[in-house]
Amino acid sequence: MPEDTEVETEKLHEAIHEELEREGSTFLHRVAMTTAVLAALAAVAALLAGATVNEALVLKTEAARLQTEASDTWAHYQAREIKAAIQEAERQTWMAANRPVPAEITDKAQHYAAERETLEQTAHTLEQARDEKSREADQLLHSHEHYAYGVTLFQIAIALGAIAALTRAQGIWFVSLIAGIGGIGFFVIGLIN
Repeated sequence: MPEDTEVETEKLHEAIHEELEREGSTFLHRVAMTTAVLAALAAVAALLAGATVNEALVLKTEAARLQTEASDTWAHYQAREIKAAIQEAERQTWMAANRPVPAEITDKAQHYAAERETLEQTAHTLEQARDEKSREADQLLHSHEHYAYGVTLFQIAIALGAIAALTRAQGIWFVSLIAGIGGIGFFVIGLIN
């Protein structure tokens, strides 16, 4: 009789072991699937993070170029302002001597005044374009930050998923899922911005 009991215990042990393997296999399958989905999302988020930061850098470079052009235009404006002041001083000298002001002096003064007005408008237009490019770049950098946070959380979730698979610890897998959901949240915020 003791032999029969031992056989039954052995069969029960084998049945329990098979059941554990089957449950573990399902668990591992779930961990593998969620980790694969998170890895795919991490790849897309990383791609978008790189693209947005590159575009932001291009826009910031363009804003810097526009700033340089605006500064050059303002310098040209100031040069014309100085030339106009010289023409005005010459005009005042002729007038102080009670002599008629030569037409050339008056024509140059009018030319410089008109040129200054055009230069001022051009400089303001360049500054507005610079500000717009800078705002666009800042918005892209803001989106980049969200994508980068998402990628980080995805990577943490993937690492926790691997630990959960190795240790067969469902608690760690749940923490992995929470980190993955956080990554999805940052990813979606990046898309919306």
